[in-house]
Amino acid sequence: MPIETEIKFRVSDLAALAQRLQSAGFRCETPRNFESNVLYDTPDRQLRARTEILRIRSYAGRGTLTQKRLPDSGVPGDRSSSPGRGPGEDRHKHRIETEIGIANGDALAEFFLSLGFVSAFRYEKWRAEWTDGEGHCVIDETPIGDYAELEGSSAWIDRAAARLGVDPAQYVTLSYGRLFEAWREEHSSSANDLTFAAVAQSPAVR
Repeated sequence: MPIETEIKFRVSDLAALAQRLQSAGFRCETPRNFESNVLYDTPDRQLRARTEILRIRSYAGRGTLTQKRLPDSGVPGDRSSSPGRGPGEDRHKHRIETEIGIANGDALAEFFLSLGFVSAFRYEKWRAEWTDGEGHCVIDETPIGDYAELEGSSAWIDRAAARLGVDPAQYVTLSYGRLFEAWREEHSSSANDLTFAAVAQSPAVR
């Protein structure tokens, strides 16, 4: 089954990153578009307990159903970020990923609800997609900051990161859900979803 391999890194200057991507031979494949995501789970969060996701995504006029889980080999996932790992340890995030295009996300959502699933988590971002023909770099503007993701083989990720001036110590393998949890704790926020409205309506208190 296909295994998705990726890392994130924080972005402080979006325009500068776009320039570095162009200089490194990337081209913009999908211009900046709004993206919305809904994760579905059982009421007692059985999928989350197994580190699995079931997601409906809407992006650039396309609907996608995605299921992700950890590889059977137990390759490190997104439970921790890369800094602090020992020599020889994998710095990348790995998931078995299955995706299919969908024509009607609302109808599929109703189907999930009828099966007993619930809408467990929503997150939004503005995303642009870049490629060099071998791997992909996506730039995400999220309610809690800007990130980029490099997705491809482990070797390609490291080569692309070096071309972009990204040190392996900057790699992040946390999911956006985990990043949001850390942000909520740091800022004592009561926001339940990583949406622009929810974060704006729940200002940080410290």
